[in-house]
Amino acid sequence: MRVDASFLAFSMSPWEILVRGSLMYWFLFVIFRFVLRRNAGSAGITDILFVVLLGDAAQNAMIGDGQTVADGAMLIATLVAWNYLLDYLGSRFELISRLTDAPPVLLVRHGRLQGRNMRRENITEKEIRAQLRLAQVEHLDQVKTMYLEGDGSFSVLKKQTRTGHGSGGCKG
Repeated sequence: MRVDASFLAFSMSPWEILVRGSLMYWFLFVIFRFVLRRNAGSAGITDILFVVLLGDAAQNAMIGDGQTVADGAMLIATLVAWNYLLDYLGSRFELISRLTDAPPVLLVRHGRLQGRNMRRENITEKEIRAQLRLAQVEHLDQVKTMYLEGDGSFSVLKKQTRTGHGSGGCKG
């Protein structure tokens, strides 16, 4: 019995796969870096659907007519290489880190919602209040600052409560 091993050979140029994979990687990087900021834990059904459809749409552009294991392996190696290279360079160079890591966005300052930033990030007051509850904060006036971090998580800094004698006022 003879085994056909043609599925292990390239059906298209490895260089074409490298270029296609690189172009799609950078295109998707821009979308995820500048358009989508929330992490998977806070992703809604529409966010998940978008990512699935995006992956399906990108597949044909990345692999073209490629149909073999070698084609797929070359494409995956290209994507992994770009991902590793950006992580490596981002950990060593501030300029690259600023490109790859979104800055934090202020959502609450001194108990006041920052509506402009909330609208820009498509975050509702309901979502903010849910995140505050997770941080053990009951009221907005307990918040010094709250940020949407670059990785999509939320961080909350509570106002310092005065402890000690009396009402904490100045004597004079």
